[in-house]
Amino acid sequence: MESIVLLNGEFIAASAATISIFDGGFLHGAGLFETMRADHGHVFRLQPHFERMVASAEALGLPITIDALPTPADFDKLIADNNLTTARIRMTVTVGSMHPSDVSVDKPALTVCVTASSLPTYPPELYASGMKVMITTYTQSTTDPLMGHKTTNYLPRLLALKKAREFNCGEAFWFTPQNYLAEGCISSVFIVKDNAIATPPLDTPVLPSVTRSAVLEIAQREDIEHHEKTLNINDVLGADEVFITNSSMQIVPVCSVEKTDIGDGNPGPMAKRLRQLYIDLVDQECKAQG
Repeated sequence: MESIVLLNGEFIAASAATISIFDGGFLHGAGLFETMRADHGHVFRLQPHFERMVASAEALGLPITIDALPTPADFDKLIADNNLTTARIRMTVTVGSMHPSDVSVDKPALTVCVTASSLPTYPPELYASGMKVMITTYTQSTTDPLMGHKTTNYLPRLLALKKAREFNCGEAFWFTPQNYLAEGCISSVFIVKDNAIATPPLDTPVLPSVTRSAVLEIAQREDIEHHEKTLNINDVLGADEVFITNSSMQIVPVCSVEKTDIGDGNPGPMAKRLRQLYIDLVDQECKAQG
C-alpha cells in the first residue's frame, strides 16, 4: 500500500505530492520541521511541538503561525490512513513559493507537509548494552542564528552523524567553541553523577526538545535531583552514566565516548529507570487521547 501524506491540507498519495521549484525550503532551507512519535494512534505531546515550531519561526522571522498548522484530528487521520498505530511523524513547514507571482504580503502561502511512517527499528542490545558515541569536530555557537532551532538546514548534523557511523558510533556530541557540551546530532544529552541528572541549559544553545522536557518533568515528579547547567568534557567522561534522548528512540544509555568507557561501560540504573518511566508516560498520555 502506498503511503498517504498530508500536504497543504490535502490527504494524497506520496507519489502525487509535489512542491514548487521556487519553494523557499528547496531554494534556501527556509523552513522548520518537527519529528514526533505516535502511540495508540495519537501523537505524544503534539501541542508542545506546535509551540516550539512557532517560537522558532518567530525568532527566525518566518511567517509560521499555529493556525497554519494541521489540527490534532488531521494527525490522527493521517496515522489511521497509513494503517499505523505506533509511528514516526514528521511535519515540515517552509515559507512556500518565493516566485514573485506567488508571494503575498498579507498571507504567505506556506508549504505544510506531514508524513507518517513506521518507527525506526532499534535493536534490543542498544538498550541492553548501550551506545558508543564520538565527539564531532564541528562546534555549536550562540552566534549562529539557527542553533537551538530545528530548521531544514540539517546537513551539518547529518555529516557529523555519518562520520560517527563510520567509526561504529551511533551519535556524535557537539560542543561549543568554549568547550561546553551542547547536544547530539539528533538527541539531547544527560549525564548522571551521584544519583543526580544534569543536562546543558537551553541558552548553550540547545534545542528545547519535547523529550528532554518530559525527562526533566519525570525527574521532578519522582524527586530525582536534576539540573540544567553547563557541562564540559570532564563532566561527561567522569559521569556515572550518560544517556541520550529523542522522540523515536526515547532514552538510550551511552556506554562509551570514543575510547573512554562511561562508568563501568554498562547501562546504569538511572537510565533504565527513566526509560521505563518515560515509556509509561507516553503510553498513558497517548491512550488517554483515544
